Amino acid sequence: MTTTDDTARKAWMGLLARAAPQRLAELMPDLPDHAVLRPPEVGAVMVRGRAGATGAAFNLGEMTVTRASVRLSGGVVGHAWVQGRDKAHATRAAVADALMQTDAAEALRAGVLTVLAAEAGAAQVRRAGKAAATRVEFFTLVRGEDQ
Repeated sequence: MTTTDDTARKAWMGLLARAAPQRLAELMPDLPDHAVLRPPEVGAVMVRGRAGATGAAFNLGEMTVTRASVRLSGGVVGHAWVQGRDKAHATRAAVADALMQTDAAEALRAGVLTVLAAEAGAAQVRRAGKAAATRVEFFTLVRGEDQ
């Protein structure tokens, strides 16, 4: 089993959670043998926010999530929390998390995570382009009394 640091694991788990369920299924059509430790279950979590990103925290509202935990045949455990009610997505993400902790990590990174990251980056550029198209520049003309 390869050693991973927490930051890298948070990054790939976030990428798997944000991935479109259909796209993740296309990239990982076949799952290795695994035992289900925690069957996918749907629940809700409280989403908290901060005014201006620095103010006091407040409850923004609840969000539906699905979580799952699996163990690969080698004993490695994977966990996942995904937004929504897609149990297959949660299971697939948990298996991917477990695989990323094994010798199969580089193949999974190249075949799945890199593709998902590139697609997420392209989607972000498209959203930024749409937002930039609606940008309004405000300016003030010099008035006579300001001179």
